[in-house]
Amino acid sequence: MRSLTKVGAGRGGRTGEGDDRIERSPRPPQTGWDVVLVWFMRLTALIWLAKAVANWASIVDVLPGAAPFATEPVPRQTVIVYFAVIDAMAAVGLWLTSAWGGVVWLLAATSALTLALLTPHLLPMSVPHLVLQASIVTIYFVLSWLAAREIR
Repeated sequence: MRSLTKVGAGRGGRTGEGDDRIERSPRPPQTGWDVVLVWFMRLTALIWLAKAVANWASIVDVLPGAAPFATEPVPRQTVIVYFAVIDAMAAVGLWLTSAWGGVVWLLAATSALTLALLTPHLLPMSVPHLVLQASIVTIYFVLSWLAAREIR
């Protein structure tokens, strides 16, 4: 927390003529893990936005070579719509670097990993893609931990 300093007190021995004010002392420039975390969140937001757009493209049938959305089984349609919405919400929250964005993104990422592992027919995902997504989550936790340690 930044310290408050009293400015103007003691000029001419008087206090109370309106020259007493409290100002915040200048904050040192942010460098370190908090900046790395913000850039990581913004980059991840762009990736998740691209995933959301791809899901929406699947819903409105503009993906070349993809099966029409209406011919997909209902459980698969549900998964596509779920990720179209939650990935877009997660991307916005991550871009804003808000706490709720990280929570929504973790929900989206872990639900994708869980569905891909437990029900691969609903959300087919290759092993390298699974590893990449799990490593992004791990990097987020490590950077959050490093940024939190740096503040104190």
